[in-house]
Parts: sequence; structure tokens; C-alpha cells
Amino acid sequence: MTDALTYFQNRLSFETDPSDVYAAQRAGSHFVLVDVRSDEAWAQGRIVGAVHLPYRQIAERAPREIRPDTAVVVYCWSPGCNAGQKAALAFAELGYSVKEMIGGYEYWVREGQPCENDEGPAERVYDPTVMVFPRR
Repeated sequence: MTDALTYFQNRLSFETDPSDVYAAQRAGSHFVLVDVRSDEAWAQGRIVGAVHLPYRQIAERAPREIRPDTAVVVYCWSPGCNAGQKAALAFAELGYSVKEMIGGYEYWVREGQPCENDEGPAERVYDPTVMVFPRR
């Protein structure tokens, strides 16, 4: 029982999900949401309010661009991508308080949360396999 308790407490200390990130954004919580994907992926679509910092550039750029006392949430493409974990490790090595947004950009979009691309806001589409449709 203690092993399970410790395991899940630790996971929740270092992971979050799209719904919780969106709720935290709406509540005005102070953190930086970091898209760690490529330039091409960023241009194709991204979470509104995110900053772009590809994971391979974190060690060099993060200390100049993100205050060290700022909480960071990172995301990549999807559960099939481990760039978010690589990015979280890089931020942790620099001493940042960091969480990975599990599900990545894919689940953010599937839940119908706000996205944009280089042309502007993207249409919000809700996937009923991962989300209950919001009442209007």
C-alpha cells in the first residue's frame, strides 16, 4: 500500500494533464507553458499562451528566457512522443520546478482547448472519445 501511495504522489508531483493546465490558465496560475516541439510543429499549431523552446535548446536558452523561480509545464506532440520527458529533464537539471503535460498537444486539441497557428486562432473541436462535450 505504501509503495502505491508513494508512486502516485510522485507522479502527480511531476505530471499534469491538458484539463488541469487549462483550468490553471483560466485561474491565473503563474507558470510558463513551454512547447518543446520543432519549428515546423509550432507553426502548424500550438496552445494559446505557450512559448516555443525546442527541447534541444533548453540548456542554452532557458536561463536567459525564463526566470529560474518560475514554474514550468512542458508538452510535446502526444503520448507517443518523449520530447516532453527530455525537456522536463533538461529543465530539472537547470533547477526549475517542472511538470510534463501528459497527452501533449494531441490531447489538448482533442479536448477542444484553445489553439492557434501562424494564421491565428484554430477552430475548437471536441473529441467525444476523450471528453464530454461542454454544455452551451
